[in-house]
Parts: sequence; C-alpha cells; structure tokens
Amino acid sequence: MYCSDSDSEVTLKDQGKFGLPDNMARFDFIQTPLTGLVLAQRKAIEDHRGLLSRFYCAEEFGAVGIIKNIAQINHTLTRKKGVVRGLHFQFPPHAEAKLVSCLKGEIWDVAVDLRRDSPTFLHWHSEVLSATNRRSLLIPEGYAHGFQTLTEDCELFYLHTAAYHPEAEGMLNAADPRLNIAWPLPINDLSERDREHPFIAQNFQGVIL
Repeated sequence: MYCSDSDSEVTLKDQGKFGLPDNMARFDFIQTPLTGLVLAQRKAIEDHRGLLSRFYCAEEFGAVGIIKNIAQINHTLTRKKGVVRGLHFQFPPHAEAKLVSCLKGEIWDVAVDLRRDSPTFLHWHSEVLSATNRRSLLIPEGYAHGFQTLTEDCELFYLHTAAYHPEAEGMLNAADPRLNIAWPLPINDLSERDREHPFIAQNFQGVIL
C-alpha cells in the first residue's frame, strides 16, 4: 500500500516543521505523512578544521515531544549495493522506537505503519539517508523498519528504546504485494529468514500498543 517517498521533500515541509529556536537547535524536525514518523535533519557546526554533528540530544528531542530512554545502540555494515534488510519490528511489551542514521554510503530507508486502527495502517514512507545529507529517521513504536542499500559499504547507526528480544520479534516480507513497496533497485540479496518469511495474513489486525 503506497504512501510516500523521499522525493516529496516539499510535501514533508508542507506537513509542518517544528523544533527549538533556530539559534539553539542542532536539529530540524520534519513530520512525515505518517503520524509519529519524524525526519531529523542534523545541523552541523563547521569551520576550517572540520565539523561537529550531533546525532541525538534528549533535551531537543524532548522539546518536540519525543521522550524516550536509549536502551541499546547498534551498528551495521552492508557490503553490497541493492541489498534489503528487513522489515522488522518488536511486539509489546518490547515494542521499540529507533533512530536510524547512515554513517557511510546511502540507503533508502522504509517504515511501515502497523498500529491497529491507525488511519495509515500498512502504509509506508521512505527517506534517503546518507553520510552527506545528515538526516536521521525516527521510527516510533508500532512500525516495521527496513532499508535497501543504494551504494556499496553502507554503515548504519541505530539508537533503540528497547533491547532486542528475539521472542518478541515480528517481521514482514519485503516483497509482500499487500505492501507494494517500490524498492528503487532490484533486490539482489536478502537473508534467508527475511526472504522466506510469509506474506501478511488476511486476518492480521496490526500491533496494539
């Protein structure tokens, strides 16, 4: 089920921009068309020596209503272009929000709304995250997450609000026709587990938070 993608930057800004006063903030927060799914644009401080870029600040995120403790930090490397990882989420009581940033390369990052009774249930939204555009995607509880690498040797940095609990893990198949995700490149590699996961059952009613 199509929602929107990162080509619609003007549309995202039309949805509303919010945050601290510009002279204090190190982020611009941009609401996407899916409730709670927020794009964080990092604002670097640069001079002749280089730059400083902040990846997270509890005070700034809290000022826009994003109040979560960080429970786990993860780092991934995906070597090949065109690889898809995901789509993964965790069921309550271990539901998690995550802040995804790209340290090297470029990815097409996707979130799918799984919240029961949400007006955008099973809709997806994508953003391009890269080492150069300094964007992070805040994915709230009740969303599945996945990405496709657009370059080789992509490194990602994740902040999670809950630790990984394999017994609570849920998955969606990236090729599920019910989602109809428009991956930008042919999928040239998936883990066996991701590739073999069943499509969404007709009676799937979503995640209750």
